Amino acid sequence: MQIGTYQLPNNVLLAPMAGVSDRPFREICIRHGAGLAVSEMVASKPALAGHKKTLLKADHNGETGLRSVQIVGTDPAEMALAAKINSERGAQIIDINMGCPAKKVCSVAAGSALLKNEPLVGEILSAVVGAVDVPVTLKIRTGWDLQNRNAVTIARIAEQSGIAALTVHGRTRACKFAGQAEYDTVRQIKQSVSIPIIANGDIDSPEKARHVLATTGVDAIMIGRAAQGNPWLFTQIRHFLDTGAILTPPTPAEIYATLAGHLQALYSFYGDISGVKIARKHIAWYLNPLASAISQDRKNHINQATTPAQQIAQVNAVFDYL
Repeated sequence: MQIGTYQLPNNVLLAPMAGVSDRPFREICIRHGAGLAVSEMVASKPALAGHKKTLLKADHNGETGLRSVQIVGTDPAEMALAAKINSERGAQIIDINMGCPAKKVCSVAAGSALLKNEPLVGEILSAVVGAVDVPVTLKIRTGWDLQNRNAVTIARIAEQSGIAALTVHGRTRACKFAGQAEYDTVRQIKQSVSIPIIANGDIDSPEKARHVLATTGVDAIMIGRAAQGNPWLFTQIRHFLDTGAILTPPTPAEIYATLAGHLQALYSFYGDISGVKIARKHIAWYLNPLASAISQDRKNHINQATTPAQQIAQVNAVFDYL
């Protein structure tokens, strides 16, 4: 899998996810075999360029692997400037968000709402590609709704604009995360353009990964929600694609070791107060495979912890019990 001049180590990638794919999570997924990990979406508004949250989202200090930053917005000039700023801050790939279905994003005509305005899509893509010397990628959905699937047209616009690779989440904006991903549409897109195509949506197992690659003919797959609390999925998929064998799921001891390291990274990255709050959802995801053995009372104690020491003690108590 190649994006511009960059040869990726493999074609199993981590999707950008708001509130999830921060530097600690990206680093864990890279260590567990992701070929590329894309940042959370970064707002393109110039007034937010120096905001603490913006800087954290694009923080790649000490990060392993290629640095890919996703930007979001609706104004071509602002998007071009955001691409330039993030490139100067160390981004090696700029990804453009035209796939987010969130109401607060679409209400300002950003994210997947842009799919309704094909001329503007072309303007934004051309402006961003022209503003930076690094490869520019694009992430889209199959269209605004089931009656307006225009992803093939958008893919052709992307190719003409100089986009280096295109990721397609196989759902429309209206579908959000409901129903099944449209792999037939993804296959049509792959057959319509020559740029690398990455399939995203519902890829949650090694078997599903192989199925999507085989049926769509795409160059790579992108894992999103299925990687939450489960970074081992990248290694499992790669091993299955290479050998046809299924790896043994991680043991509780292996889950604990990764979770403990993730917690320390979160506290260091965000500070104690924010780190504890952000860690709660990650702990729940890591514990999901073990949930049947954990009482609600123990889960409540974890969620009620307000300091790193308390949170770690409660997590230790759960794994000591297991």
